[in-house]
Amino acid sequence: MQRTSYKIHIDTISEFKTQLLQWAQQFKTAIWLDSNNYPQKQSSFDAVLAVDTISKIETSYTNAFQQLKEYQSTVNDYIFGYLGYDLKNDVENLTSSNYDGLHFSDLFFFQPKKIFLIKDNMLEIKYVSNCEDEIDHDLRNIQSATYSQQLTTNTIKIKLRIHKDEYYKKLNSLLNHIHRGDIYEANFCQEFYSENTTINPLEVYQSLNEISTPPFATFLKTDNNYLLSASPERYLKKEGELVISQPIKGTEKRANSKEEDLKLIKALEKNPKERAENIMIVDLVRNDLSRFAIKRSVKVDELCKVYTFKQVHQLISTVSCKVKTTTHPVDIVKATFPMGSMTGAPKISALKIIEELEETKRGLYSGAVGYFTPTGDFDFNVIIRSILYNATKKYVSYSVGGAITAQSTPEKEYEECLLKAKAMKQVLLNTK
Repeated sequence: MQRTSYKIHIDTISEFKTQLLQWAQQFKTAIWLDSNNYPQKQSSFDAVLAVDTISKIETSYTNAFQQLKEYQSTVNDYIFGYLGYDLKNDVENLTSSNYDGLHFSDLFFFQPKKIFLIKDNMLEIKYVSNCEDEIDHDLRNIQSATYSQQLTTNTIKIKLRIHKDEYYKKLNSLLNHIHRGDIYEANFCQEFYSENTTINPLEVYQSLNEISTPPFATFLKTDNNYLLSASPERYLKKEGELVISQPIKGTEKRANSKEEDLKLIKALEKNPKERAENIMIVDLVRNDLSRFAIKRSVKVDELCKVYTFKQVHQLISTVSCKVKTTTHPVDIVKATFPMGSMTGAPKISALKIIEELEETKRGLYSGAVGYFTPTGDFDFNVIIRSILYNATKKYVSYSVGGAITAQSTPEKEYEECLLKAKAMKQVLLNTK
């Protein structure tokens, strides 16, 4: 696919980003990825917008990765989209039978007509060649964009899919599996939801992003389905022969004072339970990467380093490897999906047990959003700290979870879930 590339300098990049996202609302399909200038993001650009569709693939989990592989190879262009968690059923002999209020497709990718890449104060525009005469017109419209929707005001009532006492019972059941040796770690999730609810997706996303400023923020629109994400976690990135994964495991709240915050950081660094959670998943990731890596190239670049975000402190590790140029990028993704940080170890046993105990089909939550380049590079986040919205069904959902190990207690895990859910609840209820 031939694309016209055009670069310009933007003086007020923050304002331009806001206008660009507003302008994008007119399209049926749009993906906005924003690093919020997070210093350790290791991204190829600061933000990207992809809009309008030349071609797309949208499917259930059945044979999904093979279909994606064929699509990516045939298109040989930039494609943007998502991988739903339930693609696990394509990777292994598994099923998903829990309640689904959202009804998103399991996999969706599209080839965009128009791409905007932002790095520092430079904007690179990549339009398919038969649209290049629209660049000047679009830039004028972007810089005068007023496409923001009117907010529909209604009282949002957030419900719990699993109530506290039931959560404790399920956690104890999970702990029994761990004590029996069926698994040694599992990520257990619960849903918060609101029915018959109308929200302004752009406004909610902007509020969520403002209070979180994460390195992997996403605004995704596919017709009437929306993902509004403040994800702090990278799932997988490929650049040339290098592949990196950056699992998050280990969470601590933020303090009001700098002194207290430093104490919490030091405590998190040394916390044996939180470190054990992280190291277990690092081992799992190393194992996943070794399936396709060049021999002896898998290494842990960073182990249990504390990264600070507006809402929480997190322990993040970086695992990398090198791959042969003949290895297909979709095979790399399939070999590691779903990501270890959202499943557990051993992975297949954990997947079966959490499917049994959870009440909701995860769908896009704990899946991934990102892109492939024409050269086969890619970058995907982990869909956590996110609000999902089906505007047709008027259904709003956000889920949170935590890693359960032998050292876990139901009370502490429940508190951690509420801490992770705080930002989503705050923006939906419009409270401080």
